[in-house]
Amino acid sequence: MSLPVKRNYRSPLEGFESASTPLSEERNEDGKSFVNPPREGLSDSYEKFGHPLDNGRRGGFDVHIYYFQENEVQTKYAKELWERIRREFPELRVYKVWDKPIGPHPIAMFEVNLFTPAQFGAFIPWLSVWRGPLSALVHPNSIPEEGESPMKSALRDHSERAIWLGEKVPLDFGRFLDAIEAGK
Repeated sequence: MSLPVKRNYRSPLEGFESASTPLSEERNEDGKSFVNPPREGLSDSYEKFGHPLDNGRRGGFDVHIYYFQENEVQTKYAKELWERIRREFPELRVYKVWDKPIGPHPIAMFEVNLFTPAQFGAFIPWLSVWRGPLSALVHPNSIPEEGESPMKSALRDHSERAIWLGEKVPLDFGRFLDAIEAGK
């Protein structure tokens, strides 16, 4: 379900307004990619998630790994993947395997929280290989903008800012929309 959201987006060039040198058209040895301008040090995004992502208790990203609970092959694979993740990535927060829909998630799933860019950089490529027949929703945990309800922020994180590995599973946004309408 695509949600029409009327929104003004901040410029992605915010913070780089003083970059006065035009970008070069020079190409790298591969003949396709461009030579980028030099920069002193790495982006802060290598060390922590940038605003508005949560660097605190919730973590910057949630990963929901879905399986069809009536499919024996997927159920077995999901439980084995859950165990493997807990053994290979013990530093991640891994929740229980739900055997039925819960919240906006229309089929069974389990959730993993990522707290650092390093965890994201290690886990997401690993999951893209090991997810097998399962789909995964990767969504940020944004800190609500000033005057914004937490539910509106959560809705945007699960929809507009969502990243999918595998087939997209249509989420049930009804609870988010009801809470927003109720002023929560």
